Amino acid sequence: MANTTAVFQLGMDLDDRATQDTVHGVPRKAQAEASYSPFTTHAAFGGDEEDRKDHFISRDGRCFAGTHLIIDLWGAERLDEIEHVEQTLVDAVEAAGATLLHIHLHHFTPNGGVSGVAVLAESHISIHSWPERSYAALDVFMCGDSRPEQAIPVLERAFHPASIRVKEFFRGETVWSPAESAVA
Repeated sequence: MANTTAVFQLGMDLDDRATQDTVHGVPRKAQAEASYSPFTTHAAFGGDEEDRKDHFISRDGRCFAGTHLIIDLWGAERLDEIEHVEQTLVDAVEAAGATLLHIHLHHFTPNGGVSGVAVLAESHISIHSWPERSYAALDVFMCGDSRPEQAIPVLERAFHPASIRVKEFFRGETVWSPAESAVA
């Protein structure tokens, strides 16, 4: 029951058939008739680009929700210092031009790893560290005008890794459209 309440509070009442039959407030039937595509502008559904509040990114002919960086730090230092980790997250958020909402970190033992998240208006930065292995795993996911790649030099200066590996993903970029699925 608590889950239903939480979902309802988010504006997604699971028992409401009208909600299930719409996407972004537009009836599914109308989307199919308009040859809906995830790259269709908001104007096709009665608004214009300035009305959009989804903070999707359009860059180099691509449209996506946000950039997700998966970062591995090897041979890193100061991974067990919770105050240092917290300040590093704050600095990374600032460098990326994002908006910090909240930071929650957990220190597992006095000499153990740190796990936590910086919750952003644009999404999040999370960290999980294994100081006994000099390793940290970070996720940097941001949408809108933020620049998640600007967090990388901050992490390098703070933790001095011997090596760093970064994988970049464009979240929310789809190739699906109703017209394509009708053929299948």
